[in-house]
Amino acid sequence: MIERAKFSPATVLSRPFYLFISAKKKYGAELWIMVAGAVIVLFIIYMALFPATLAPYDPLDQEAGPQLMAPGPGHPMGTDNLNRDVYSRIIHGAKTILGVAFAAALLSSTIGISLGLISGFVGGILDRILSLIMDAVYSFPGLILAIAFAAMLGPGVINITLAIAVIYIPTYFRLVRSQTLTIKEEVYVEAARAIGAGRFVILWQYIFPNVISTVVVIFSLNVADAIMTEAALSYIGLGLPAGIPDWGMDLAMGKKFLPSGSWWMITYPGLMIMILALGFTMLGEGLAEILNPRLLER
Repeated sequence: MIERAKFSPATVLSRPFYLFISAKKKYGAELWIMVAGAVIVLFIIYMALFPATLAPYDPLDQEAGPQLMAPGPGHPMGTDNLNRDVYSRIIHGAKTILGVAFAAALLSSTIGISLGLISGFVGGILDRILSLIMDAVYSFPGLILAIAFAAMLGPGVINITLAIAVIYIPTYFRLVRSQTLTIKEEVYVEAARAIGAGRFVILWQYIFPNVISTVVVIFSLNVADAIMTEAALSYIGLGLPAGIPDWGMDLAMGKKFLPSGSWWMITYPGLMIMILALGFTMLGEGLAEILNPRLLER
């Protein structure tokens, strides 16, 4: 006799729903905050990856419509002073700001985590030197430091990414170093040393997995801050070249035409910057609450 299959397609499709319901009961509002942030972030990531499916015009097309046309049929967000469609520039600008923010956060996290692990594990004079350098960088206001590096490096995608990445390295370094100092004294680390595990093995297999959950939260929040920093640098003219669609640059250009009543040129880029930063902030805050072990005691 042939045994009936244990899992039907309906069971497989309904499993994520039941998992969500059980997680909702366990975490409450924190889960909704994380889900709301994830929805915002995923939608804007879709905009960045597939702009042609949403944008009716090329972002550099200077014949898209009449000059400074108010939002209406054919141009839901109006046109700018160069006859370009604002809606299409918003769609294509998502790729620019997300690319720079993600690259900067990834670069800073890679350097900061590596230096934090080494500094906390090795200790001694190396730890003191690295801590002194990171404290010196951390003492500067982030935006002022980013402006200084951007002015020194000049405009460009790579240069603006480097300028933003520098200001977040100390954040990862300080967090990972403090956790490494605590974890390396744990019994299981001492046991790994006793059985002959090398330093690299201990760092990679025993210490790094115990700090990665906190790093994920910080990464999400740093992407949100990097979005605001990139927009600020572009706004003051230290960001990207003029030929690249960018929300911060459009915000700066729209400011000039606000007194004449062209409110849409500054409103929509500003809203998108705010919504995207809010999405990553909500995602990070939700993850921080869910990954907090004290929630399990409720």
